[in-house]
Amino acid sequence: MAETTISGQELSCIVITGLSGAGKSEAARAFEDLGYFCIDNLPVMLIPKLAELLSETSGRIDKVALVIDVRGQDVFGQLSSVFRTMDDSGFNYKVLFLEASDETLVNRFKASRRPHPLAPEGGILDGLKLERQLLARLRAGAALVIDTSDLTARQLRAEIVRRFGDNSGAPTIQLTVVSFGFKYGVPADADLVFDVRFLPNPFYVDSLRNLTGNDEEVNEYVMRWPVTKRFLDKLVDLLRFLLPEYEREGKFNLVVGIGCTGGRHRSVVIANQLSRPLRELGYRTHTMHRDIDIGSGDQPASK
Repeated sequence: MAETTISGQELSCIVITGLSGAGKSEAARAFEDLGYFCIDNLPVMLIPKLAELLSETSGRIDKVALVIDVRGQDVFGQLSSVFRTMDDSGFNYKVLFLEASDETLVNRFKASRRPHPLAPEGGILDGLKLERQLLARLRAGAALVIDTSDLTARQLRAEIVRRFGDNSGAPTIQLTVVSFGFKYGVPADADLVFDVRFLPNPFYVDSLRNLTGNDEEVNEYVMRWPVTKRFLDKLVDLLRFLLPEYEREGKFNLVVGIGCTGGRHRSVVIANQLSRPLRELGYRTHTMHRDIDIGSGDQPASK
């Protein structure tokens, strides 16, 4: 990946371009999920100024992706000059070019009911022909060309992760483990939901009723039962299998819901206990307890 040293930090810059309808927006979202600072349709002549501004961030922004296409005015007539300026300033970059067959692009434009930007009055094929001519030199100089004709959006995202991930072998998917109470509804954004109402309930122990799963006494009570440990072992094993499969399908974020009756005791303990082995496996994991403080007047807590 192209890199340059700025204020002691390494900067990675990807210029995303290609044919209209080939997947540039989807590619930008994939780069954003990889931690890139993404800018769509930046005027070409402002790119050198952007390089100058990035040099003043002291490494806070170390990965940037720029989307450039025919929406810019005279964009491709200016690019050669801009790239020379970037080379002279030491701002290195890599060009990713996305393309697809005419048949595929025509079908995508028809499905979206949008005109081609170079043929606003119709004539999609005419617009594509002109666009290919304008982009020919840029395509020839691209570091990587991806044909998206036979790729779904998920497959394109997965390909970008494979090509532009950090190659460290660390998982790229981000996890949120959220505890909740079924009496207040299942979290709308949950991808996987597990019901732990089968576990012994601390609510029926007088000394534990007013505590939460973040208290050690409640944690010890829930975890003392063999069924709890067996459940956690099986759940971790299931996620160990599932998460790489989700990553291969291009999923970057996964919300795992753990529910009990009120969301204050069992689900909190299990969410906390589950998050630890997931972090040990290398997953960036955030734990949130949505309903732990309902009734106390406080907002739902995060950990």
